[in-house]
Amino acid sequence: MKAQNIIIKVGTSTLTKANGELNHARIKSIVSQIAQLTRSGFRVLLVSSGAVGAGMGAMGLDKKPADLASKQALAAVGQVALMGLYERLFWAYDIKIAQLLLTKDDFANRARFLSAREVCTRLLEAGVIPIVNENDPVVHDELKVGDNDTLSALVAGLVDASALIILSDIDGLYDKNPIKFKDAKLIPEIDAITEQVRAMAGGAGSELGTGGMATKINAAAMATSYGVDLIIVNGASENILIKAANGERVGSRFRANKKRINLKKYWLSYAGAPKGSLEIDAGAQQALVRGGSLLAVGVRGVSGEFKRGDLVKITKSGEVLGSGLVAYDSDECAIIAGAKGSEIEGLLGYKFDDFIIHANNLSLSKKEEA
Repeated sequence: MKAQNIIIKVGTSTLTKANGELNHARIKSIVSQIAQLTRSGFRVLLVSSGAVGAGMGAMGLDKKPADLASKQALAAVGQVALMGLYERLFWAYDIKIAQLLLTKDDFANRARFLSAREVCTRLLEAGVIPIVNENDPVVHDELKVGDNDTLSALVAGLVDASALIILSDIDGLYDKNPIKFKDAKLIPEIDAITEQVRAMAGGAGSELGTGGMATKINAAAMATSYGVDLIIVNGASENILIKAANGERVGSRFRANKKRINLKKYWLSYAGAPKGSLEIDAGAQQALVRGGSLLAVGVRGVSGEFKRGDLVKITKSGEVLGSGLVAYDSDECAIIAGAKGSEIEGLLGYKFDDFIIHANNLSLSKKEEA
C-alpha cells in the first residue's frame, strides 16, 4: 500500500505563547506526534508559521511592529531559532528535516512549481520531513502567498496529499463566534463550502497570527477541489494529530470533492499568476461550461501584455470566470478577437491553433462548473 502524504500546518498562535516566545512544550508535543505518524507509515510535510513570533521572543518584544522591514528582520532572526529547535527535537527521534522557504512566484512559475514538487517528493521518499514556510525576510506583497493556510493548501496539491490538518487555537468551525456566544455549536463535517459556511468564518486571527477562520475556509475550498480532506483542530488538544490523521471524529473536517480536478487544473486555478485577461461573450461562456475550448470568435476584449503560453484570466462583464494558458500573444489576440478559426491565418499571416485557449489548458471557477 502506497504511503499517504499528509500536510500538517501549525499556526503562530499554536507555536508561541502570548508574549511571542516559542511554546517549547507545545512544539515538543507536535514533534512527538509527527514522529509517531511517520513510524506508522505516514509521510509528513510540515508547514510552520512562527518565525515572526519567535523573533519577537528572541528580541524581547511584546508587540509585533507595524513596518514591513522590522517584521522581515524579526522573521530572519526567528526562522533560525525555530528551525534550530525543530532540528534538535526531531533528532531525538532519529528523523532528519529539510527547510523550504517559498514565495508566490515559486508556485506561479510552472517550472519552479514542478521542481519544488520533485524535491518534496524525493525528501518524503527518503523519510525526511520538509518544513515549509513563506520566505518572509525577503518577500514583498506582490510575491506573497499571503498566509500559511493558503500556503499549506498549495503544498497539499504540490505533493498529492490525502489530508491537510490545520492546527489552530480553536476546536474547529462553529456556527457562530464561540467567544461571544456560549451556545455556539461546532460543525464536525462540512461536505460543501457554501456562502452560509463562509459566513460562519470570522476575520483576522490572534495578535501574533495573520489569519483567522476565513483563510482556513479559503484553504479548504482549494484543498477539497483537489481531493484533499482538510481538518481544523485545536493544537492544544492531546494527541490531536494522531486522532485526526487516523480518521477519528475531531475538530471540523471538510470532505474532499468526489470529482477532483487534476494537478494541472489545480495549478491553473490557484497557483498561477495571470499576466492579463480575455473578455468573452455569452456564447463562449456557454461553450466553456460544456467543456469546450475558448475560440477567437468568442473573445470581445484583451487586457494586459502576455506571451504565448502565459496564464490569463477569462472574464465576462468584468467577472472572473476562470483562467487558462493562451496560444497567442496579447497583440495577436487583439487582432483575431471575434474572428472565426478559418480567418486567423489571413489576419496574422500564420496560425498556431484554431483556439485561443484549449480546454485542457483551462480551469473554470467552481461556480461556473456547477
